[in-house]
Amino acid sequence: MLEGEDARCLSMSNTRSNLADLTYFLSIARHRSFRIAGLELGVSASALSHALKGLEARLGVRLLNRTNRSVTLTAAGEELRDEITEPFGRIDQAVEGLNRYRDAPTGRVRLNVVAEAAALLLAPVLPIFAERYPDIEVDIAARDQMVDVIEGGYDAGIRHGGTVPEDMVAQRLSADLRWVIAGSPAYLEKFGTPETPDDLQQHQCLAVRLGDDRIYRWEFEGPQGEFALSVPSKIIVDEGRAMLAMALAGTGLMFGLAPTFAPFVGRGELRLVLDDYSTMGPGYHIYYSSRRQVPTGLRLLIDLVREIRPLGL
Repeated sequence: MLEGEDARCLSMSNTRSNLADLTYFLSIARHRSFRIAGLELGVSASALSHALKGLEARLGVRLLNRTNRSVTLTAAGEELRDEITEPFGRIDQAVEGLNRYRDAPTGRVRLNVVAEAAALLLAPVLPIFAERYPDIEVDIAARDQMVDVIEGGYDAGIRHGGTVPEDMVAQRLSADLRWVIAGSPAYLEKFGTPETPDDLQQHQCLAVRLGDDRIYRWEFEGPQGEFALSVPSKIIVDEGRAMLAMALAGTGLMFGLAPTFAPFVGRGELRLVLDDYSTMGPGYHIYYSSRRQVPTGLRLLIDLVREIRPLGL
């Protein structure tokens, strides 16, 4: 039996182990994945699994159900997650608050960003951000599928205005954006140039699959106002870079943002069509929880984007 100083040392050791392992548990609970949690924490999936088994052994309850395909929380795991999320969040905020005492801010910013915004909005800004704030790490998930940024453990998301969840704080990061149609010279020479949106019924169009599995209807603005059309599509794509490569190769016409096409139009690799029918859409907005303190790194990144204005404001 341990007594005195030995018992106290063992208790302190267990407390430190529990705090570290509880941090691991919260990340796994958010992502429902040892692999993704490991990427977030910089720890191998096998090390996380070993740590969680140790935590469960010390607590005497199973927290997670693990299979080859999924990770789910047990009832005990759900209760523990709900009880410790807020206290650990306050610890994170307290550590973040120390930035005001540092000569240079530190920390990590995790963003979930629509893919084109990563290229058009963040790419021009990040070299300057990295130079100004070398101790802040920026972790970007560039994905077109809508996700719950809080559930996913992100500090913020960037999406088009109008798609931001209503319970979030949102700030505009760009001017409204122009949507156009482009095709390669080779495609247009072979199939001709459409003069009206109705002409698209005789063309090959690259369809966009949205995050909710719907096929996007191309939007236009004409003399009678705004309208949308379902276009004929033999090829459906849910990722913008792949679709752009197909358009450049002459596979079909592509609907997208004018800034995305601009460098290729400038080099003669793409041509805009139906320009008189182009429409404007909401610009990019960054959004984050109103219930959490805004991390210093996130605030500095927002300020820099609004300072540089790569897509206007």
